[in-house]
Amino acid sequence: MTKGYIEEVTKSLLAYSTEGQVKYTHHVLTESAPVIGVRLPVLRKMAKAAAREDYRFFMENCPSDYFEQEVLKAYTIGYAKDDIETILSYADEFIPSIHDWAVNDCFCQNFTIAKKNRARVFEWLMKYVAEQKEFSQRVAAVMLLSHFLTDEYIKRVLSVMNELQFDAYYTKMGVAWCVATAYAKYPEDTYAFLLDNKLSDWTFHKSITKMRESFRFPERYKEMLIQLKR
Repeated sequence: MTKGYIEEVTKSLLAYSTEGQVKYTHHVLTESAPVIGVRLPVLRKMAKAAAREDYRFFMENCPSDYFEQEVLKAYTIGYAKDDIETILSYADEFIPSIHDWAVNDCFCQNFTIAKKNRARVFEWLMKYVAEQKEFSQRVAAVMLLSHFLTDEYIKRVLSVMNELQFDAYYTKMGVAWCVATAYAKYPEDTYAFLLDNKLSDWTFHKSITKMRESFRFPERYKEMLIQLKR
């Protein structure tokens, strides 16, 4: 891979641009880098190709001039084949650059190497739990909901939600999303957590709202939530 490859990637992005996708992206993202307007399936395909070619070179040389370039890098880390410590080091370099929820969530949801290295990735995530930064803590929340809602980790995941206390919108929404998803998969554990937790009132009520509005829950589980008010 050479810098010419990076230039070709940018040309390809511009070629895939559509006016409709530009409008859609601007509609769902209020804060992002400039938008080219490329659909996510196209970006996934391009990221897989970059990961096969030389993901290290790509991560080190692809600019972040556009939202789509940021998403490409977010996906490429997830598709990379390498030892876990090297991939985590690239993730550490990438995470501080995240400044919108879409890049954050593309990165977390595509980080499937976590499923084969849960103990190490869980340990690694704890430093982002401790950081008092909006997207550092959202990374922790979305990574946990995406890859750690398992029999082994459910109680630990819910305990971590108590620690994500940074008072910023996307942190709180990430926590609410994680708690609501946990309730869908582990209703008894999550209900017990809802009875005794350290969530802010806003995050607590947002979690309840997400659960009650979801089609994933039987009505009897929704009815159990009615009494949970502060």
